[in-house]
Amino acid sequence: MTRLKTAGVVAMRSGAIARLYEHGRVGWRKIATGAAAVLAVAMGYHVIFGQNGLTVYQQKRNDAQSLDIQLHSLQRENDLLKGHVGRLQSDPNAIEHQAREELHYTRPGEVIVYMPAPAGSSPTGVAKQ
Repeated sequence: MTRLKTAGVVAMRSGAIARLYEHGRVGWRKIATGAAAVLAVAMGYHVIFGQNGLTVYQQKRNDAQSLDIQLHSLQRENDLLKGHVGRLQSDPNAIEHQAREELHYTRPGEVIVYMPAPAGSSPTGVAKQ
């Protein structure tokens, strides 16, 4: 009879161990699933808001577009100035026109007439406050 009691105790202990093991496995699965979810959220946050994330990428793309527009504007201005320099180097009429505009040169017999500035504007072009 003692043998039966010991067999029952061993069976009861192995059943309790099996239940604890099964409960532990289920607990570890929940912990691992939670850790994977936290890791996924952290990685998603890093992809969007990180040092090289989507927000930084969008800002750099906007900066590149504005710099590209500025580059095209400066290239257009550069082309105009190159054309002006070319005319000044080769066209005597362009040289004469430039001298008349900037240095107020006149031909013999010509008179320069200056018109008064409109009322309300200052001579330098800056409005008084």
